Amino acid sequence: MSNAAWETLSNQALVVCGAVYFLALLAHLVEWSALRKLPASVGSVTAPAESARSRGGVAVATGGPQGGARDAGADETVDEDVVRRTTFFGRLGLLLLVIATAVHGVSLVSRGLAADPNRVPWGNMFEFTLSGTFVVSLGYLLAYRRFSLAWMGPIVAFIQVSVLMAAAIWLHDEVAPLTEALDSPWLVIHVVSAIIATGAFTLGGIGSVLYLLKERAVAKGRTGGYLARVPSPARLDLVSYRMHAFAFPVWTFAVLISGPIWAHQAWASYWSWDPKEVWAFITWVIYAAYLHARATAGWKGRNASILALVGLATLWFNFIGINFFSSTSQHSYAAPEVGVVAPAEPGVVTG
Repeated sequence: MSNAAWETLSNQALVVCGAVYFLALLAHLVEWSALRKLPASVGSVTAPAESARSRGGVAVATGGPQGGARDAGADETVDEDVVRRTTFFGRLGLLLLVIATAVHGVSLVSRGLAADPNRVPWGNMFEFTLSGTFVVSLGYLLAYRRFSLAWMGPIVAFIQVSVLMAAAIWLHDEVAPLTEALDSPWLVIHVVSAIIATGAFTLGGIGSVLYLLKERAVAKGRTGGYLARVPSPARLDLVSYRMHAFAFPVWTFAVLISGPIWAHQAWASYWSWDPKEVWAFITWVIYAAYLHARATAGWKGRNASILALVGLATLWFNFIGINFFSSTSQHSYAAPEVGVVAPAEPGVVTG
């Protein structure tokens, strides 16, 4: 295939994966709409009991993948059609997310193969956005069973649709060769770690937002709607903490090890106080404070969630905001309006 054909395939795959993400969002919305007809305590479907079937219903166990607590012997009889509809659309939404993530990966790979010579698809902000959103979906799917993340499905699908649409409209760049400064093995090492950390921090941030909303709903006695199916605040706090605990050492490697090594190799300078470098370090300090406070001061719940979201805000401002609001950043290759113009310094954070 020619380079133009690979680029066309990448663009087409991006459109397809965006459409499938949207279908996944619709499937999850139908699922959660149907769940509103079930008792808030109902979780996963168990084997139907004869007594329930004889009354036109199905035995449903409390708790399950939605994260609620299971009460021994606490079964409820609900409409079998509602249960089937909920189960079908839940599985359909998950399947569509898997398909969309696979097509998303095809778009990324094709983007790299479209360049001459072939390269990794991380040469500008548009490509970093595609990679970061891909890691969010992949991370969600990998952690789906481990942390029972069915409740996060509609949020992940919504984020993917929104961010990919914004990237296609405002950030899109034509495929171009890497500049000399970017054409280094450290690009792979540095950017992979930054992308993985960004995806994990984003998933952790979703948990923190839902914690604050769930805590408020519980305090006000609100038991209906989507939040009724979200896990308990304690469970959300734990999931968020584990995501952050995984992402932080990866981010540390990207910010304080691989980035400076790459900068020194290319420009004989480990640190140049570029705005992106400074904001990357600010992000590192905030997340370090978050984990330190949890480990030593016993910070959990509301305060920890707020601090985590401050860190997420600095992370995404560094990724997007610096490119639009700073006129002194040396990471000019990341700005969509200038494509892959050579930066004066490769720096510590991609974007």
